[in-house]
Amino acid sequence: MPGGTPAPAGDPSDILARARALVLETGEPLDRAGLLEVLTLPDERIEELLALAHEVRMRWCGPEVEVEGIISLKTGGCPEDCHFCSQSGKFESPVRVARLDIPSLVEAAKQTAKTGATEFCIVAAVRGPDRMLMSQVAAGIEAIRNEVEINIACSLGMLTPSQVDELAGMGVHRYNHNLETARSHFPNVVTTHTWEERWETLRLVSEAGMEVCCGGILGMGESLEQRAEFAEQLAELAPDEVPLNFLNPRPGTPFGDLDTMPAADALRAIGAFRLALPKTILRFAGGREITLGDLGARQGILGGINAVIVGNYLTTLGRPAESDIDLLVDLGMPIKTFGTVV
Repeated sequence: MPGGTPAPAGDPSDILARARALVLETGEPLDRAGLLEVLTLPDERIEELLALAHEVRMRWCGPEVEVEGIISLKTGGCPEDCHFCSQSGKFESPVRVARLDIPSLVEAAKQTAKTGATEFCIVAAVRGPDRMLMSQVAAGIEAIRNEVEINIACSLGMLTPSQVDELAGMGVHRYNHNLETARSHFPNVVTTHTWEERWETLRLVSEAGMEVCCGGILGMGESLEQRAEFAEQLAELAPDEVPLNFLNPRPGTPFGDLDTMPAADALRAIGAFRLALPKTILRFAGGREITLGDLGARQGILGGINAVIVGNYLTTLGRPAESDIDLLVDLGMPIKTFGTVV
């Protein structure tokens, strides 16, 4: 148990033995108490944890890895105060307001498809989309569909019911709206809107029949208890996909001076989130490069991760797409493509 002497491996009271019996054998997730035990495992048991998480992923999700690219349609100038984000107009960060035109959006989708990606996500730094942005998104989706065979996702902030219906009518495959962190920690991360407002958008998206993409960022000052809380709350939401980000502190933001998450803690978190979400797409996202490096990327793919964002993120650099594709090939992980697997 947390804070005590860990039970030896194989002991029925040991958390990994219990997780094997529950999660691997039945597909049921660990509860918050069990997740906290996983997050407090000693370093020497991380390899064992990741091996179990990999077994869970292979049994309940299969070997395929989904590849996605993202692009910012509208960057910077956001009115919200998410303390990790350099796109907020409230902070003195280097990011400036910029908009992408439709031809550039189509070209980005083409380049993303060339990597083998099945998903292309259009993102905008806004509280929620206005009429002009919704019109741009509609035009962009139509232009992409005329040129590229790829699923289109969107991340446009909080939505009204009519906007949800409009996006569903455009054929948006998946909508991303991250809860970011545990409900109890959220007021320390954002003050201009609530966790509950985000949850409501996700409820509307799910009811409209779009896939739900919802994750967050680890390493924003949350406790291990709150990390376990967050994983359990995501399991309750039951999203189709969970992007797992690690804080990459951005200059000029309130979290700009936070330390990056220790690699061992990040690996424990990957294992824990897989045991909380055994049947969910768990996607490597921002911050993995500085938190885990190349070795960590390999460990994550063999430790429960079954999707990656390739290329750069919205305001930070990622790994070259070719590096991730080469890694998947090296590990013998088939890449899911549009309608099939290679």
